[in-house]
Amino acid sequence: MVHFIGAGPGAADLITVRGARLLGEADVIIYAGSLVNPALLDYKKEGCTVYDSASMTLEEVIAVMRETQARGGDTVRLHTGDPSLYGAIREQMDQLDELGIPYDVTPGVSSFSGAAAALEAEYTLPDVSQSVIITRMAGRTPVPEGEKLSKMASHGCTMVLFLSTGLLEEVERELMEGGYAPDTPAAIVYKATWPEEKVCRCTVSTLAQTARENHITKTALITVGGFLGDRYDRSKLYDPAFTHGFREASK
Repeated sequence: MVHFIGAGPGAADLITVRGARLLGEADVIIYAGSLVNPALLDYKKEGCTVYDSASMTLEEVIAVMRETQARGGDTVRLHTGDPSLYGAIREQMDQLDELGIPYDVTPGVSSFSGAAAALEAEYTLPDVSQSVIITRMAGRTPVPEGEKLSKMASHGCTMVLFLSTGLLEEVERELMEGGYAPDTPAAIVYKATWPEEKVCRCTVSTLAQTARENHITKTALITVGGFLGDRYDRSKLYDPAFTHGFREASK
Protein backbone atom coordinates (compact mmCIF):
# COMPACT_ATOMS: atom_id res chain seq x y z
CA MET A 1 0.00 0.00 0.00
CA VAL A 2 1.15 3.53 -0.75
CA HIS A 3 -0.09 6.40 1.40
CA PHE A 4 0.16 9.91 -0.03
CA ILE A 5 0.21 12.23 2.96
CA GLY A 6 0.10 16.00 3.29
CA ALA A 7 2.78 17.00 5.77
CA GLY A 8 1.16 20.35 6.51
CA PRO A 9 2.73 23.79 6.09
CA GLY A 10 5.85 23.21 8.17
CA ALA A 11 5.38 22.81 11.90
CA ALA A 12 5.74 19.15 12.81
CA ASP A 13 2.60 19.18 14.95
CA LEU A 14 0.39 20.48 12.13
CA ILE A 15 0.28 17.14 10.36
CA THR A 16 -3.09 15.40 10.76
CA VAL A 17 -3.58 12.69 13.36
CA ARG A 18 -4.09 10.16 10.56
CA GLY A 19 -0.98 11.32 8.76
CA ALA A 20 1.14 10.98 11.88
CA ARG A 21 -0.22 7.48 12.52
CA LEU A 22 0.54 6.31 8.98
CA LEU A 23 4.03 7.80 9.18
CA GLY A 24 4.62 5.77 12.32
CA GLU A 25 3.49 2.55 10.61
CA ALA A 26 5.41 2.96 7.33
CA ASP A 27 8.18 0.62 6.26
CA VAL A 28 9.45 3.20 3.75
CA ILE A 29 9.06 6.98 3.68
CA ILE A 30 9.74 9.04 0.55
CA TYR A 31 9.62 12.70 1.48
CA ALA A 32 10.16 15.96 -0.35
CA GLY A 33 13.33 16.92 1.49
CA SER A 34 13.63 20.36 -0.08
CA LEU A 35 10.21 21.35 1.28
CA VAL A 36 9.11 19.12 4.15
CA ASN A 37 10.31 19.83 7.67
CA PRO A 38 12.67 16.93 8.56
CA ALA A 39 11.31 17.01 12.12
CA LEU A 40 8.32 15.08 10.75
CA LEU A 41 10.59 12.08 10.34
CA ASP A 42 10.62 11.78 14.12
CA TYR A 43 7.24 10.03 13.74
CA LYS A 44 8.82 7.08 11.91
CA LYS A 45 9.29 3.69 13.50
CA GLU A 46 12.63 2.00 14.11
CA GLY A 47 13.89 0.29 10.98
CA CYS A 48 11.96 2.48 8.57
CA THR A 49 13.91 3.34 5.40
CA VAL A 50 13.82 7.00 4.34
CA TYR A 51 14.36 8.43 0.86
CA ASP A 52 14.70 12.14 0.04
CA SER A 53 12.90 12.69 -3.26
CA ALA A 54 14.57 16.05 -3.94
CA SER A 55 17.14 14.36 -6.19
CA MET A 56 14.91 11.52 -7.44
CA THR A 57 13.03 11.20 -10.72
CA LEU A 58 9.43 9.99 -10.97
CA GLU A 59 10.71 6.65 -12.24
CA GLU A 60 13.00 6.26 -9.24
CA VAL A 61 10.19 7.09 -6.82
CA ILE A 62 7.88 4.54 -8.42
CA ALA A 63 10.64 1.91 -8.38
CA VAL A 64 10.97 2.26 -4.60
CA MET A 65 7.20 1.98 -4.17
CA ARG A 66 7.08 -1.11 -6.40
CA GLU A 67 9.92 -2.79 -4.55
CA THR A 68 8.34 -2.07 -1.16
CA GLN A 69 4.98 -3.40 -2.35
CA ALA A 70 6.62 -6.57 -3.69
CA ARG A 71 7.95 -7.44 -0.23
CA GLY A 72 4.64 -6.65 1.46
CA GLY A 73 5.59 -3.29 2.95
CA ASP A 74 3.81 0.05 3.18
CA THR A 75 5.20 3.25 1.67
CA VAL A 76 4.41 6.78 2.77
CA ARG A 77 4.89 9.47 0.13
CA LEU A 78 5.14 12.61 2.21
CA HIS A 79 4.32 15.83 0.38
CA THR A 80 4.46 19.38 1.67
CA GLY A 81 1.21 21.14 2.64
CA ASP A 82 -1.72 19.41 1.00
CA PRO A 83 -0.67 17.03 -1.80
CA SER A 84 -3.51 18.19 -4.06
CA LEU A 85 -1.84 21.58 -4.54
CA TYR A 86 1.31 21.51 -6.70
CA GLY A 87 2.05 18.04 -5.34
CA ALA A 88 2.53 16.24 -8.70
CA ILE A 89 0.65 13.26 -7.28
CA ARG A 90 -1.58 12.56 -10.29
CA GLU A 91 1.32 11.19 -12.35
CA GLN A 92 2.35 8.97 -9.46
CA MET A 93 -1.16 7.64 -8.94
CA ASP A 94 -1.60 6.92 -12.65
CA GLN A 95 1.57 4.82 -12.66
CA LEU A 96 0.48 2.98 -9.53
CA ASP A 97 -2.85 2.24 -11.23
CA GLU A 98 -0.97 0.71 -14.16
CA LEU A 99 1.09 -1.42 -11.78
CA GLY A 100 -1.93 -2.49 -9.74
CA ILE A 101 -0.51 -1.02 -6.53
CA PRO A 102 -3.20 0.26 -4.12
CA TYR A 103 -2.91 3.75 -2.61
CA ASP A 104 -4.84 6.35 -0.68
CA VAL A 105 -4.51 10.06 0.05
CA THR A 106 -4.47 11.79 3.43
CA PRO A 107 -5.06 15.54 3.08
CA GLY A 108 -2.87 18.06 4.87
CA VAL A 109 -3.04 21.67 6.03
CA SER A 110 -2.00 23.76 3.03
CA SER A 111 0.65 26.41 3.36
CA PHE A 112 -1.89 28.98 2.17
CA SER A 113 -3.80 28.27 5.38
CA GLY A 114 -0.55 28.50 7.31
CA ALA A 115 0.14 31.88 5.70
CA ALA A 116 -3.26 33.22 6.75
CA ALA A 117 -2.54 32.09 10.31
CA ALA A 118 0.85 33.82 10.24
CA LEU A 119 -0.81 36.99 8.99
CA GLU A 120 -3.64 36.65 11.52
CA ALA A 121 -5.90 37.36 8.58
CA GLU A 122 -9.14 36.14 7.01
CA TYR A 123 -9.03 35.73 3.25
CA THR A 124 -12.79 36.13 2.78
CA LEU A 125 -14.03 39.37 4.32
CA PRO A 126 -17.58 40.67 3.72
CA ASP A 127 -17.72 43.33 0.98
CA VAL A 128 -13.95 42.94 0.38
CA SER A 129 -13.47 39.49 -1.14
CA GLN A 130 -15.44 36.27 -1.10
CA SER A 131 -13.09 34.38 -3.39
CA VAL A 132 -9.49 33.19 -3.15
CA ILE A 133 -7.43 32.57 -6.28
CA ILE A 134 -4.55 30.16 -5.72
CA THR A 135 -2.12 30.33 -8.59
CA ARG A 136 1.48 31.00 -9.57
CA MET A 137 3.52 33.11 -11.94
CA ALA A 138 4.59 31.48 -15.19
CA GLY A 139 8.34 30.81 -15.20
CA ARG A 140 10.40 27.88 -16.45
CA THR A 141 7.19 25.88 -16.10
CA PRO A 142 4.37 27.54 -18.06
CA VAL A 143 0.74 28.03 -17.07
CA PRO A 144 -2.26 27.73 -19.41
CA GLU A 145 -2.81 30.92 -21.41
CA GLY A 146 -6.19 31.47 -19.80
CA GLU A 147 -4.52 31.50 -16.38
CA LYS A 148 -2.04 34.26 -17.11
CA LEU A 149 -1.47 36.14 -13.86
CA SER A 150 -2.81 39.43 -15.22
CA LYS A 151 -6.06 37.68 -16.17
CA MET A 152 -6.38 36.18 -12.72
CA ALA A 153 -5.66 39.59 -11.18
CA SER A 154 -8.50 41.18 -13.15
CA HIS A 155 -10.98 39.74 -10.64
CA GLY A 156 -9.55 41.91 -7.85
CA CYS A 157 -10.16 39.29 -5.18
CA THR A 158 -7.80 37.70 -2.69
CA MET A 159 -4.81 36.04 -4.35
CA VAL A 160 -2.25 33.59 -3.00
CA LEU A 161 0.76 32.90 -5.20
CA PHE A 162 2.82 29.75 -4.87
CA LEU A 163 6.19 29.17 -6.53
CA SER A 164 6.64 32.82 -7.50
CA THR A 165 9.10 34.36 -5.05
CA GLY A 166 11.96 34.39 -7.54
CA LEU A 167 9.86 36.23 -10.15
CA LEU A 168 8.55 39.18 -8.19
CA GLU A 169 9.37 41.90 -10.73
CA GLU A 170 7.20 40.05 -13.24
CA VAL A 171 4.59 39.40 -10.55
CA GLU A 172 4.31 43.11 -9.78
CA ARG A 173 3.92 43.96 -13.45
CA GLU A 174 1.27 41.31 -14.09
CA LEU A 175 -0.73 42.17 -10.98
CA MET A 176 -0.87 45.87 -11.83
CA GLU A 177 -1.59 45.13 -15.49
CA GLY A 178 -4.52 43.06 -14.27
CA GLY A 179 -5.98 45.92 -12.26
CA TYR A 180 -4.51 45.96 -8.77
CA ALA A 181 -3.48 49.47 -7.74
CA PRO A 182 0.22 49.90 -6.85
CA ASP A 183 -0.71 50.53 -3.21
CA THR A 184 -2.86 47.39 -2.87
CA PRO A 185 -1.85 45.61 0.36
CA ALA A 186 0.36 42.56 -0.06
CA ALA A 187 2.53 40.34 2.09
CA ILE A 188 5.32 37.83 1.71
CA VAL A 189 5.11 34.94 4.17
CA TYR A 190 8.36 33.01 4.43
CA LYS A 191 8.16 29.43 5.75
CA ALA A 192 4.73 29.79 7.34
CA THR A 193 4.50 27.91 10.68
CA TRP A 194 8.20 26.91 10.65
CA PRO A 195 10.37 28.12 13.55
CA GLU A 196 12.01 30.59 11.14
CA GLU A 197 8.69 31.97 9.88
CA LYS A 198 8.84 35.57 8.70
CA VAL A 199 6.03 37.91 7.62
CA CYS A 200 6.84 40.93 5.46
CA ARG A 201 3.95 43.30 4.77
CA CYS A 202 4.18 45.57 1.76
CA THR A 203 2.22 46.62 -1.33
CA VAL A 204 1.88 45.20 -4.81
CA SER A 205 4.44 47.67 -6.16
CA THR A 206 7.03 46.89 -3.47
CA LEU A 207 6.97 43.09 -3.48
CA ALA A 208 10.35 42.67 -5.20
CA GLN A 209 12.03 45.34 -3.09
CA THR A 210 10.65 43.82 0.11
CA ALA A 211 11.91 40.36 -0.81
CA ARG A 212 15.39 41.73 -1.59
CA GLU A 213 15.58 43.68 1.65
CA ASN A 214 14.64 40.58 3.64
CA HIS A 215 16.80 38.16 1.62
CA ILE A 216 13.82 36.01 0.66
CA THR A 217 14.32 34.07 -2.55
CA LYS A 218 12.21 30.92 -2.11
CA THR A 219 9.92 28.95 0.22
CA ALA A 220 7.48 31.83 0.57
CA LEU A 221 3.91 32.61 -0.38
CA ILE A 222 2.77 35.92 -1.85
CA THR A 223 -0.61 37.17 -0.66
CA VAL A 224 -2.42 40.08 -2.27
CA GLY A 225 -5.68 41.91 -1.71
CA GLY A 226 -7.89 44.12 0.38
CA PHE A 227 -8.24 41.42 3.03
CA LEU A 228 -4.93 42.76 4.35
CA GLY A 229 -6.46 46.20 4.85
CA ASP A 230 -8.62 47.45 7.71
CA ARG A 231 -11.98 48.02 6.00
CA TYR A 232 -14.71 45.40 5.84
CA ASP A 233 -18.39 44.90 6.67
CA ARG A 234 -19.61 42.98 9.69
CA SER A 235 -20.54 39.37 8.97
CA LYS A 236 -24.28 38.66 8.72
CA LEU A 237 -23.75 35.33 10.47
CA TYR A 238 -23.54 36.91 13.93
CA ASP A 239 -25.45 40.12 13.23
CA PRO A 240 -28.38 40.42 15.71
CA ALA A 241 -30.44 42.09 12.95
CA PHE A 242 -30.08 39.11 10.61
CA THR A 243 -32.33 36.05 10.66
CA HIS A 244 -31.06 32.64 9.60
CA GLY A 245 -32.03 29.00 10.11
CA PHE A 246 -30.73 28.87 13.69
CA ARG A 247 -31.61 32.33 15.04
CA GLU A 248 -34.29 34.99 14.71
CA ALA A 249 -33.33 38.62 14.40
CA SER A 250 -33.40 40.22 17.85
CA LYS A 251 -33.61 43.84 16.78
